[in-house]
Amino acid sequence: MSVTHDEVRRIARLAELDVSDDALPLLAEQMSRILEYVAQINAVPASEAVKPFVPGPDAVRFRPDEVKPWPSRSDPRARPCLPRRLLPGAQARAVEDAGA
Repeated sequence: MSVTHDEVRRIARLAELDVSDDALPLLAEQMSRILEYVAQINAVPASEAVKPFVPGPDAVRFRPDEVKPWPSRSDPRARPCLPRRLLPGAQARAVEDAGA
């Protein structure tokens, strides 16, 4: 499909764009190529068996909720992680264990 210079002017007016006469040939060629590409995509047969991907809750697979006990203070996974090295000027704080 070929886009004419008049169609480019009309599209530019609708989009409230100021297009110079020098840019018309290039824009007409680019718009024509875009429309040809869209026509190629439309020519691909669509199968009813293939559902389009729609992002959202239906596309996300959540793991089942499992109730697990909270780790006790004696469990090493429950202790706060401390950095191995402190930044210059930083001081380490002692973490008080209220449960021990």
